[in-house]
Amino acid sequence: MNSINTEKQVDVMVIGAGIAGLQSAVDLADQGLRVLIVEKDPSIGGKMIALSKVFPTLDCASCITTPKMAEAGHHDNIEILTYTDVLEVAKEGEGRFVAKLRAKPRYVSEKDCIGCRQCEYACPVLLPDEFEQNEGSRKAAYIPHTNAYPQLALIDVENCIFCGKCIKACPTHAIDFLDEPRELSVQAGAVIVATGFHLTPLDIKSRYGEGKLRNVINPLLMERILAPHGPYGKVLRPSDGKIPDSIAYVQCAGSRDASIGVPYCSRVCCMYAIKQAILLSGSLPFVDITIYYMDIRAFGKGYEQFYQDAKAMGINFVCGKVAEITEDEDLNPIITVEKKEEGATVCKDQHDLVVLSSGMLPGWNPEGISPMTRDRYGFVRCVDEKTAPGKTDCDGIFAAGTAISPRDIVDAIIDAGAASTRAVNYLRACGGFRNE
Repeated sequence: MNSINTEKQVDVMVIGAGIAGLQSAVDLADQGLRVLIVEKDPSIGGKMIALSKVFPTLDCASCITTPKMAEAGHHDNIEILTYTDVLEVAKEGEGRFVAKLRAKPRYVSEKDCIGCRQCEYACPVLLPDEFEQNEGSRKAAYIPHTNAYPQLALIDVENCIFCGKCIKACPTHAIDFLDEPRELSVQAGAVIVATGFHLTPLDIKSRYGEGKLRNVINPLLMERILAPHGPYGKVLRPSDGKIPDSIAYVQCAGSRDASIGVPYCSRVCCMYAIKQAILLSGSLPFVDITIYYMDIRAFGKGYEQFYQDAKAMGINFVCGKVAEITEDEDLNPIITVEKKEEGATVCKDQHDLVVLSSGMLPGWNPEGISPMTRDRYGFVRCVDEKTAPGKTDCDGIFAAGTAISPRDIVDAIIDAGAASTRAVNYLRACGGFRNE
């Protein structure tokens, strides 16, 4: 990975380094184009690197993502800027975009850091770990996670006590508390936006506990709990470390609800809930798992069979709308639900742990930053997803993955291929494709 300069010229700039952004970058670089990946987080990999397994094959998510991260990180035609924000993308004629970036300070020299973690081991400050959905802990001086790329430390100066132990421990004298943000200018022939998604927050529905119920969690935390290198090392509930005997999933907890401003279906919620339920059945053979749903949307190849397999395993599917979630004196969640298959009766069911199947929100707002606009849901607007997938309303800027709308991993990768192909065709039309 090259050092950061104040000015750069590349063929294509890719914004976002999740699975869609990485796939687009590799596809372009394999054709001889110079690609710059810009990622706002300290590591590439996006949400997928935090998952335990993928549906419906139950393959290891890290085993898929890590090789793609390494391929992008070691490709001769790809440069990666992590911990960097996009401030502006302006079009200056056909085949010419100028972007202004800001590299945030790590307070650790990128050229001197060797990823030895000595600063992390020496740091006495413990903080909630964002990668573990704030359930694990990290130091104020830290590398984001085990599979992070690049393996470079950074220092959380807002919580640093400036004790100097990291300075003494660093063998290459890489600690630099005088580090400052750096402005960069990039000229690119085309741009691909693969900015991913955010989950709807736990407090988006007040009837579901306003995010205050300790044993009502989001699906990304359950992914980390299920991961072999997760925060607990086994499946435990957060409040007291108890092995849960009863786990419930509440579907459409952050989607298909106009009252919270998310009227659309997020597409993946049914499948990731079923996937996690199957994995929990393997980790806790005697656990009782209930999925409360309005309807199951198993739309992809092999997805319906995956759903049928889950039912055959004994996972309990209850058709009904959850009205409210409270808790008892032992912090056990109490679900109030109208069960349609039982004559629309209203019941109160107690569980040890509840997972809200959160929906997908746009990961980035391009308005005011780039010439693109958003659709009515806040995602990047495409001119026609059916006939021109990935083509935005700004010629030369293309989009992929959940920047466009809710997607599963397979569709995000397909989008990435479409976006890179359109970028090549655009550069060729502008005379900027260097292999011809």
